[in-house]
Amino acid sequence: MNTTVLDPLATGFAGGGQQSATLHRKIGWAGAFWVASGVPALVLFSIGSIAATVGKPSWAIWIVSIAFGFLQAFSYAEIAGLFPHKSGGASVYGAVAWVRYSKILAPLSVWCNWLAWSPVLAIGSGLAAGYILSILFAPDAAINTWQLTLLDLGWIRTDLALRINATFVLGAAVMLAAFAIQHRGILQAARMQMVLGIAALAPLMLVGLWPLLSGDVSTANLAPMYPLAHDASGAVIDGAWDMSGLTLIAGGLFIAAWSTYGFETAVCYTREFRNPRTDTFKAILYSGLLCIFVFTVVPLTFQGTLGLGQLVTPEVTDAEGNVVSAAVYDGILAPEIYSGMGVAQAMAHMIGGGAMVERVLMAMLVLALVLSIMTSMAGSSRTLYQASVDGWLPKYLSHVNRNGAPTPAMWTDLGFNLLLLMMSDYIFVLAISNVCYVLFNFLNLNAAWIHRLDRPNWARPFKAPNWLLAVGTVLAFCNMWLMGMGADIWGAGTLVSGLVMAASIVPVFLFRHYITDKGKFPAAMIEDMHLGAEEGVRNRAGILPYLTLAGGAAVVYIAHSVAVL
Repeated sequence: MNTTVLDPLATGFAGGGQQSATLHRKIGWAGAFWVASGVPALVLFSIGSIAATVGKPSWAIWIVSIAFGFLQAFSYAEIAGLFPHKSGGASVYGAVAWVRYSKILAPLSVWCNWLAWSPVLAIGSGLAAGYILSILFAPDAAINTWQLTLLDLGWIRTDLALRINATFVLGAAVMLAAFAIQHRGILQAARMQMVLGIAALAPLMLVGLWPLLSGDVSTANLAPMYPLAHDASGAVIDGAWDMSGLTLIAGGLFIAAWSTYGFETAVCYTREFRNPRTDTFKAILYSGLLCIFVFTVVPLTFQGTLGLGQLVTPEVTDAEGNVVSAAVYDGILAPEIYSGMGVAQAMAHMIGGGAMVERVLMAMLVLALVLSIMTSMAGSSRTLYQASVDGWLPKYLSHVNRNGAPTPAMWTDLGFNLLLLMMSDYIFVLAISNVCYVLFNFLNLNAAWIHRLDRPNWARPFKAPNWLLAVGTVLAFCNMWLMGMGADIWGAGTLVSGLVMAASIVPVFLFRHYITDKGKFPAAMIEDMHLGAEEGVRNRAGILPYLTLAGGAAVVYIAHSVAVL
């Protein structure tokens, strides 16, 4: 039987169905590199919380995690090359593999990817606002202490609430500024990202290199690498490599993945590359190399300079044993380091040079956060856009403005994140978001071998070596283990809350597919995904995708069962 070699570029697909406007092909790999250059700034989001939770091994956590992310990226580069006419990133390309086996799995992949990336807007804006307020005002100033509580969410997590304060107001302004830039289209956004990238990546490079060159990094702060533990009085001691210690390590690797795997966003812009055949691989490769440097060096110098920290004020309890005031530590165990609000000030102090130099560096770190916000808005909005075009999310999301920017999707992103910005605990938001991100990674890493089986004759501008594809598959299950074991160290119910958020796509998809579209996918999507009986494309994977899903669920269950919290 003759087989047909299918070249997605030669098919002439528009990727936007019958829309009157579509995304524009205006950038090369360098443009996508600069749009993705906001990913290294994600180290600011959780560097403090990981260090304060895991202890001395935290710097090694980042190295292992970025190694995982880099190895996984080659699977994403291959599947992105199969669909150079589609926008939305790896989740959309992976969804093509899963949709032939279940209608629900495809939108689940895309939804989880969006729920993972979108909160960068809220968390990044909140941290940027906190940095700005710390530059301008004292911690006890009225502008930093006033708060209006709108809704108590203590039933989800202790002390969680929706509130309005100065951080929310200023953070909303930062988010709107990023929106205004993205509204002008991908080419203008990429140019602005290049300017911001040069200014924003400089302080991260400085923080990573200066302490090494000046000799301020102490090896005593990095080793011996025992998980964090406390004695009966609350003093810091070396833990043990028992199940409790391994649970901490799993939690650290779990939360680090949200940052270190993020450069896969470089493939979100395949639909807007002038030459997607070559630009896709180059974009993700060079973005990955940049992230390897930042995620390796910055956590190393951060911990090596500040040190683990010791008990400053013991915990105070009442007669019934309830905590009146929590224990206070210095170093990387300080509460402002855990929350992230004090990370910029600590990094600025690492460089030295006086108060003025510290303020300038903190201002540049604000730019780094703005860069990450713009990266997230560009990627997550395009995921919503393509998911709508493909018939998984509401139709209104499939429109773009005259600049080729998916503005309805961007407005949806904005509204969702204004709600998240009101949350009183950004680390909890990040952890729930990462449950969705791990699910997305699991589905998409396995999508690579499903595509190999179902579409063996499609042209692949980049074809990953078989061993790398196998490594990606193993890491998919490894990520599920880390999630099952480590998610709940970031708060009881984190794993369940994340799974509920992921499942919330089901009623949304069912409404779009069965009510709006009467049970039929858009014609362009059916053609793009080769859902019909077509020579050269068949469900060759058989029962393997279903066994993979069952295996992933089993891994999460077993890992969660053996965790010691």
